[in-house]
Amino acid sequence: MLVARHYFIRGRVQAVGFRFFLRDAASREGVHGWVRNAADGGVEALVEGDAEAVERVELALRRGPPAARVDEVTVDERTPTARPVGFSIRS
Repeated sequence: MLVARHYFIRGRVQAVGFRFFLRDAASREGVHGWVRNAADGGVEALVEGDAEAVERVELALRRGPPAARVDEVTVDERTPTARPVGFSIRS
């Protein structure tokens, strides 16, 4: 079953390699989407793919890389597009 989720991650998540960490987790799980730094100091991401793979990526982003501190994660369900586009880091 395909799912799509839009995440807002807050805490110490910029300048700690969070976007690269999430890109690597998404690549391992074979999900699609993007990640970018948000103007408010958080990180924003859209993850789409098999429900179990998206769940594993979500577990990773709730933990973050070693230098990060994740304080809050907001999740919005989205309609999956089912278009494989890879996973990218946006500016």
